[in-house]
Parts: sequence; C-alpha cells; structure tokens
Amino acid sequence: MKRFFTLLCAAVMALGSCTGRYPEVIHVNGGKFHVQGIALDKKAESMYFSFTSAFYKTDLDGNITGSITGINGHLGALTFNQKTRKAYASLEMKNDEIGRNIADGLGAARHNDLMSRFYIAEIAVDSVDGPDIPFDRAVTLHPVNEAAKDYLAEVEVDGRVLKHRYGCSGVDGITLGPGFGEDSKENSYLYLAYGVYGDTLRCDNDYNILLCYDLEDLSTPRNKYFVYTGNTRYGVQNLAYDPYTERMYMAVYKGRKPQFENYRLFAVDMNKKPYRAHLKDVPYHQDEVEMVDVCGGWHFKWGSTGLCPLGDGRYYISINSKTDEGQICDAVLHISSDDPGAPFVRISE
Repeated sequence: MKRFFTLLCAAVMALGSCTGRYPEVIHVNGGKFHVQGIALDKKAESMYFSFTSAFYKTDLDGNITGSITGINGHLGALTFNQKTRKAYASLEMKNDEIGRNIADGLGAARHNDLMSRFYIAEIAVDSVDGPDIPFDRAVTLHPVNEAAKDYLAEVEVDGRVLKHRYGCSGVDGITLGPGFGEDSKENSYLYLAYGVYGDTLRCDNDYNILLCYDLEDLSTPRNKYFVYTGNTRYGVQNLAYDPYTERMYMAVYKGRKPQFENYRLFAVDMNKKPYRAHLKDVPYHQDEVEMVDVCGGWHFKWGSTGLCPLGDGRYYISINSKTDEGQICDAVLHISSDDPGAPFVRISE
C-alpha cells in the first residue's frame, strides 16, 4: 500500500506539470435541490453544474458567473463538447414522485401522465453569461421519444400488468464517446442512459439501457444497448466516457435485490464490440437486442451526483452534502487507481 501511494503521488506531480493545474476542490452551493451532474470546460476555465431545477456556470473558484433557474423538471447528468461549446444534459418532465417533488418545491404546476416527456437538453454555454438567463435563449430541446414510449407502456409479467417497459423511469446519465469496438476514439456519439425504477418485485428491470446518437442527428437513436447489471435504483445517474482507461463508467444508486452484488459503480470496455442476444427474464421481448457487458464493478460511494474525467487519469467527482444554507457540491479531484477496491482515489489522501 505504501508503494501504491508513492507511485500515486509521483503520478499526480507529473500530471500537474504537463497538463495544467486544477483546484483540488471546487465548492458550489446549489440551493434547494441536490446536484445531478458536473462538467469541466478547460478552454474557458469554467465548471458546469446541474442542480435538478437549475444550471450553473462557475469559474474554477466556484463563483457562479451564469445560471438558468426555475426549470420545472429534473435536469440530470451533464457532459460537455469542447469543439461545439455545447453542454448536454438529460431532462425529465414527468408525473412521479421525483417530478411532483420538484414541481411542489418550485411552487409550479405538476405534470400529468400524458404530459410526461424526456429530452436531451443542448445548452449553449457561452449564452449563459449572467444570472437567470431565459431558458429558451440558451437551451435547445431534443425529444427522446424512445424513452417516452417505454415509460408510458404497460407490459405483462407473470400474469401481472405493470407500468413502464423494462422498468423505465425516464433518462438520466449522459456522455460523449466513441463507438463501441471502433478504432476511432473521437467523441463522435452521444450516449444517454435510461432511468430504471428500483422495483424489487419485478424481474424485467435488471438491465440498464443506453441510447446512442450521432451528434449531427439527435432526433433518433442509432443504437439501443442493453447492459445487464442487476436492478439499480433509478438507473444510471452519471455516465462518463474516460479516454484514459477507454472505459465508460456508470455510476448508480445501489440496488436492493439480494441476488446481485449491487455495486454503486460499473464500467464497460469501449474496445469491445456489442453482440446480439436474448434478454433474460423479460418475457414480453422475444427478439434479440444489442448488448454490451460490464468489465468491472465497485462499491465506490461517490460518482452518482457527478463524474467528470479530465482525460489524463484525473477526475472531478461530486461529493454532495446538505447544510442549513442549501445543497452543496464539492467537485473533488481524484486520480485513476489500480486498487481493486476503488477505481479512483482522492488526490489529497
């Protein structure tokens, strides 16, 4: 262990000297609702935060320099495209416990079932240049009709009629990345993860589902991948492609089905090609689907409220908390680790 931390410190020093220095912690008070995602803009030396009903732009000292607030929906995970200067977030507007709590907290009208909608929110970050920027000025919405169909569907499992095909609760995790098994490592595609209800009494909700889009066309997914992880509460909270490890990380809320390991963090090897197979314990879906397999799982506590690879073995990982002043995000710098117990280690440890 001593040797491991000696090597770790040496790696941190080398990274700091060759790729730029970033604060160990970026501290932001998000107000009423907790943080859902974070993204780093290296060129502008800015960080972006989604706090459920608000989007914040900060400098690297955590000072808020721009915002979009009062969003009557669940603004989820974040990713950022440096070339186009667009951030992408998942956005849910729905009538379930989450949607009702947000609407009530804002004093806004609740969405009904038929109004439930899911979107990719494309945010022009350079337009967020002051407080409370109008939503329509900076955000373009792309409907995610595939998730809406699965969310609104009713299916039969073991003689029971259940809402929400595959247990779909909407959308959440989002990231840019290359294609599975492709030689090119360019961030050519946008991946969006389903939310999944943590119902322990049904057997058809043990997959996490990833929609893959061409960046030039966010109207229709080109692929729909199924990842067998066991059930997770509300699915992939944060999805993050890391070019350093060539993995896609999936941070989740721990599941509660006793037959599974119930990891909080999974990884998928982006070098592996998808394959076709039948779904397990999903009786209403008989056709083969595209699948990818996990290559690792960890009981790692953090990441579900923000996981941002820097691309060089460093990561900003959200450590969220709540104080009397509001919901807090500390984006804390970590480094990649070979420790089998944790894929990331805080640099200050």
